[in-house]
Amino acid sequence: MALHRGRYGPATDPYFGVRLWLQTETRHGWVWAYDLEHLDLIRRFVRARLREGIPWHDHGRKMTVVARLPAWMQQARNRDEVLRAIDRVHASLLRA
Repeated sequence: MALHRGRYGPATDPYFGVRLWLQTETRHGWVWAYDLEHLDLIRRFVRARLREGIPWHDHGRKMTVVARLPAWMQQARNRDEVLRAIDRVHASLLRA
């Protein structure tokens, strides 16, 4: 995930330099995904109450996509806000 994404700006594709479609802003930063499968993976990770021993954590040098999520997205206190942001992204697809 070597994407240009700032806390204060939208995410852009690193190769093409275009803004990603699946993203929305929260008070902590941007929630973005490459496709619906990626967005669903983030949703399942954030929704999980207990993440211990779940296959999305790969211990060692290689880290998975969800292990590299920003700390604010992984914190339980922000769970509802992140899930609402993901719902906004899904709703924007229905309007399009």
